[in-house]
Amino acid sequence: MLAVAQLFLALLLFLIFKFVTADGDFTLLSKKHVKREEIEDKVVWITGASRGIGEVLAKHLASLGAKLILSARNESELERVKNQLKGKHAPEEVEILPLDLTCSEDSLRLAVEKAESLFSGAGVDYMIHNAAYERPKSSALDVTEEGVKATFNVNVLGTISLTRLLAPFMLKRRRGHFVVMSSAAGKTPDPGQAVYSASKFALNGYFHSLRSELFQKGIMVTVVCPGPVETSNGTGDTISVKKGSREKRVSAERCAELTIIAATHGLKEAWISYQPVLGVMYLAQYVPTIGYWLMDMIGGNRVEAAVNKGNIYSLSLLFGKKKAT
Repeated sequence: MLAVAQLFLALLLFLIFKFVTADGDFTLLSKKHVKREEIEDKVVWITGASRGIGEVLAKHLASLGAKLILSARNESELERVKNQLKGKHAPEEVEILPLDLTCSEDSLRLAVEKAESLFSGAGVDYMIHNAAYERPKSSALDVTEEGVKATFNVNVLGTISLTRLLAPFMLKRRRGHFVVMSSAAGKTPDPGQAVYSASKFALNGYFHSLRSELFQKGIMVTVVCPGPVETSNGTGDTISVKKGSREKRVSAERCAELTIIAATHGLKEAWISYQPVLGVMYLAQYVPTIGYWLMDMIGGNRVEAAVNKGNIYSLSLLFGKKKAT
């Protein structure tokens, strides 16, 4: 009996250690490796491919033998990314397609038709929705109307419009996979970034519903929810670590690797983050009363930290200023 108890304790301590040191949810981390056969020779279209996670995804996918369509607003930056892929990938297997998600539906339709015609009309196998608007950091009531519209036009409306136009082509082939770069802010409250959080909640709702409608018709959807990620440009969830900061962020390379693992294993949702964000996501998902209480306790302090460009992921936010009476 004692041996069984000791074994149980050892297992419990191991699981706690794994959880504390994890950089993703348990289902995702159990998959270990990318399934290369799911990517090789497939056509992968990436929005927001000119920098950050999109650029790193392009490099990873190129090394796996994918045929790439790279989109963003800045054509010169897309050319730079394409040139960096030379030597790792055949130039004829990388195409750039400048795209502004806020343009008219007719323009988006032309972009979809162009993407479908590339690579001898093979069609798009994977659509990676990575483009995102740089969210303002302020209290929910201080966000301007312009900021609200700009965030939703890119993060929600443009992304949904592109999906509506591309999905019929996938349905004709009875295959296709949407990979949506959402956010931990689409799973939990995000004080200081309420509008960005709202846009990601909207994406999650739309794409999970889309998958349920089209799954039996061959369409797959993987929603990826990264927490803080370290990159070189500091936009969206891809935030550079400031010198001297104690914030622990997943590298863009690791985020891209885990995203591709999630997609190639057909996961419906994947979380990518270190603690404490990962733990808050579990609480909000499975014990929402506690998760939301925790966010209420840090909300005001987090807004102040966000506005002052401080550490918005620190546990010390729990012990900051109390609500005025």
